[in-house]
Amino acid sequence: MAVADSNKRQRASGAIAVAFALAAPCLAAAASNAPATLSLAEAERLALQDDLGAVALLEEAQAFEDRTIAAGKLPAAQLRFGMANFPISGGFSSEGMTHAQVGLRQRFPTAAERTATQQRETANAKLRRTQAEERRDRVRLAVRHAWLDGLLARRSHGMVADLRALFADLVDIERSLYAVGSKSQRDVLRAEFEGSQLDARLVGLTQQEAQARAALSRWIGDAAERRMADDPPDWADVGPLPTLQSRLAAHPALAASTARVDVEKAEIALAESLLRPMWTVDVGYGYRDGSHPNGLPRSDLASASATLALPVFTRPRHQRGVDAAQARYRAAIASKDDMLRQLAADLRGEHQRWLDLGRRIAVYDEAILANAGAVADSALAAYRSEAGDLATVVRSQIDLLDIQLARLQLVVERHRAQAEIGYLTGPTEPKP
Repeated sequence: MAVADSNKRQRASGAIAVAFALAAPCLAAAASNAPATLSLAEAERLALQDDLGAVALLEEAQAFEDRTIAAGKLPAAQLRFGMANFPISGGFSSEGMTHAQVGLRQRFPTAAERTATQQRETANAKLRRTQAEERRDRVRLAVRHAWLDGLLARRSHGMVADLRALFADLVDIERSLYAVGSKSQRDVLRAEFEGSQLDARLVGLTQQEAQARAALSRWIGDAAERRMADDPPDWADVGPLPTLQSRLAAHPALAASTARVDVEKAEIALAESLLRPMWTVDVGYGYRDGSHPNGLPRSDLASASATLALPVFTRPRHQRGVDAAQARYRAAIASKDDMLRQLAADLRGEHQRWLDLGRRIAVYDEAILANAGAVADSALAAYRSEAGDLATVVRSQIDLLDIQLARLQLVVERHRAQAEIGYLTGPTEPKP
C-alpha cells in the first residue's frame, strides 16, 4: 500500500513538473506583456511626450519665425491694366491720345518699419517658445500633484485595510466569546461598529484614488490606469534658499514676460515708423494704334512716377497709436516686475513649508509614532492574555492608524512643496 502511494505521488509530481514546463513560456510571455509599474518619472515622460498644448505653441513660434523672414522683404508689387482716353464715339485708333496701359506699382516701406516688424515677429516667436517651456513645467507640476494624490490614497487604503483585517479577527473572537457567555453583546457591537467605520474610510479612499487617476489621465491617457509605484520619489534636498533664489531669473514664465516686453517695444518702433514719409514708385507702358496725318505710326508711351506719402494730416491719429504702444510697453514692464516679486514670494513660502514639514515628520519619527505603536502593541497583548478589554484595543489601534495616516500626509505634503519649488527653480532631480 505504501509502495502504491509512493508511486502515485511520483506520478503526480512528474505530471506537475510537465505541466509547469509547458506553462512556463506562457507565464513568461504574460509577465513580459504586463505593463510596468507607473513611476512618477515615467508619468512625467509620458505627459511631456504627448502634450499637445506645447506642440501648438511651438507651431505658433515657427509661424512667427517664418513671418520674420517675410517682414524683411518688400511687399508684393501691384500689376495694373487699363485703357486711357478711349473716345466715346470712334475706335481705338481714331484718337491720338488713346492707348492701352500696363503698369507696375511698388511700395517701399521705410527701413524703420521693416526693422520694427522683424523685431516684433522675432519677439513673438521667442514669447511662444518660452510659453511652451513654461507650459511643460506646469504639466510636470500637475502630473506630480496628481501622482502624489494617488500615492496618498493608495497607501492610506492599504493601512486602513490592514487594520480592517485585524478588526475582522476581533469580531470573530468576540462572537465566539459571546456565544459561550464570556463576553457581552456590547463588545461584539463595538467591534462591528469600528469595522463599519473603517469600511467607510476604505470607500472614501478608493474614490480619492479614482479621482487622482482621472486627473492624471488628463496628461497620460489610459496609462493612468496602470499600477502605480508604492513609494514616494527619492528626491535630493532642495538646498538653501539663496541658491534657489538665484535661479528664479531663469524661470520660463519670467522669460515669457521679458519676451512680451520686447514685443511691446517693437510695437512702439513700428508705430513711430508710420510717422515717417513712405515712397511708392509707379512705372507703366502705353500701347497706341493708328497713324499720324503724315502717315507715320503713333509712338507708344512710357510713364514713371514716384509718390511720397506725407503723414501730415494723419499725424495726430498715428501719435495716438504711439502713445498706446508706449502705455502697453510700460504695462508689460510692470507685469514682469510683479511676476518676479510673486515668484520670489512663492519660493520663500514653499521653502519654509518644506522645512517645517521636515521638522514635523522628524517629531513623528522620533516620538509620536513609536509611542503610539508601543501603546497599541501593549493593549493588544493585554487583550490576548485576557488582561485588557476590547475598547482599549480598538482605541489604541485607531489612534495608531490616525498617526500613521497623519505622518503619510506630511510626507506627501512635503513632496508637494518640493514639486512647487522644482517648478519655480527647475525640476527636482533624484538623489545621486
